[in-house]
Amino acid sequence: MTRTESPVAELDDEPPADPARRGRKPAEPYVLEEQVGFLMRRAQQRHIAIFQRIMGEDGPTPTQFAAMAKLGAGEEISQNQLGRMTAMDPATIKGVIARLAERGLVERRPDPDDQRRVRVRLTTAGLEAMPALTEKARAITAATLSPLSREEAERLLALLARLD
Repeated sequence: MTRTESPVAELDDEPPADPARRGRKPAEPYVLEEQVGFLMRRAQQRHIAIFQRIMGEDGPTPTQFAAMAKLGAGEEISQNQLGRMTAMDPATIKGVIARLAERGLVERRPDPDDQRRVRVRLTTAGLEAMPALTEKARAITAATLSPLSREEAERLLALLARLD
């Protein structure tokens, strides 16, 4: 150290720049509450709470209702096809159908053309339940979207469809 250099000045100096960060701006803070996944999960939690409140304790779960809605026309569909139609993997749709069958809302039978395939359809009780369940599902959608204007709700649905 020369006479003109001060030990205090050395302490005040910035540490040498990290070579990996040289020329880059400081990273923006990561704000979780502004991230799409976080916001979608919060919206989903809100929707599920509304779903459970309106459908009631004895009502179907969202996945059960989705399966019933696809079977609502009274047609018979293979369990695997129903899973694809409702965005459920084979294990999930199998469990959903098993629980609906226990409640007497769907029936399963082997496919006459392929005994490995299971075909599913709503029972009479399932078909009779659909009008009331569909009415509740419409109320759930309306309640979920209620903070938005009609135009905002339509735009949100269109944007979510594009993410599929």
